Amino acid sequence: EVQLQASGGGLVQAGGSLRLSCAASGFSFDDYGIGWFRQAPGKEREGVSCISSSDGSTYYADSVKGRFTISSDNAKNTVHLQMNSLKPEDTATYICAALYDVCSELAGTSEWMYDYWGQGTQVTVSS
Repeated sequence: EVQLQASGGGLVQAGGSLRLSCAASGFSFDDYGIGWFRQAPGKEREGVSCISSSDGSTYYADSVKGRFTISSDNAKNTVHLQMNSLKPEDTATYICAALYDVCSELAGTSEWMYDYWGQGTQVTVSS
């Protein structure tokens, strides 16, 4: 069974940090890219970041560039999203997803490209 388990969310004050994790199972990790999307009430789902498990290519949305860092632990089939200098506008449910392709700017922003989706983890940033 394919699973994408997101974890690491929580409540943090503005300026603080969180590290999210996406643990993948049930598919060939090296053949997929992993993306992070976020969904806030009343807002469109947006692509945050992605990474290719095979070659390490990465993408970051302009809104998080310089603050977030994505990485892949291939031995553990896990992708991490280190989030620093958090802002209230980062508040959302963060969802990880897998696509049978490499990470790119197109992949990082295109939900339709993804094959598998997890349930997400809640991030709340207080002001």
